[in-house]
Amino acid sequence: MNYAEVIEFVRKQIADNTGPTSYPFRDRFEHTMRVYRWAIRLQSQLGGDMEIIALAALLHSIRWEEGKDLGEVSAEVAANYLDGIGVEPEKISRIGEIIRIHSKRDVEMDLSVECKIVMDADLLDEIGAVSVLWNSMGTALDDDADYRKVYNRVKSFYKESRPKIRLCKTEAGRMEYNRRMRLLEDFLTQLEKEIF
Repeated sequence: MNYAEVIEFVRKQIADNTGPTSYPFRDRFEHTMRVYRWAIRLQSQLGGDMEIIALAALLHSIRWEEGKDLGEVSAEVAANYLDGIGVEPEKISRIGEIIRIHSKRDVEMDLSVECKIVMDADLLDEIGAVSVLWNSMGTALDDDADYRKVYNRVKSFYKESRPKIRLCKTEAGRMEYNRRMRLLEDFLTQLEKEIF
């Protein structure tokens, strides 16, 4: 599989279909690449079919349409693309299923290791140092932005995110999630010392 070609396809598809964004600096292609890298790291610890994991991670958020489920729309685009490059129908089906349910974190069903990895990779992208950056940048766009507002926003994000560890599907995902929560705790503690 030529992943460079798949990545270029994803880049073009997302550029042609940016979808909604709450902030101009949140880029779906960059998100996709971070999820892809996390999926590869998790696969190295947990196993599973690398091709299915890599393709599902790369194609998981490829198309957004107003009023439609992101997973459903992306799975359809992914299936057409994968069929066009000659991927086996059974793999296309498995990849499509992962894409369809990747953001349905409360789903209670028997999930493949590949699906668990992609779900955890997607969840991990929203937690940690990147979340400090986008909370800071988001606050900077607000009226009367200041360091205390950033602190309050990151602290609120931390409190909302802490219980979401239950949504991790793998032990490796939970370990990384906990590590990222500790990073946020340390950041907030240090920021309190510096600005209060």
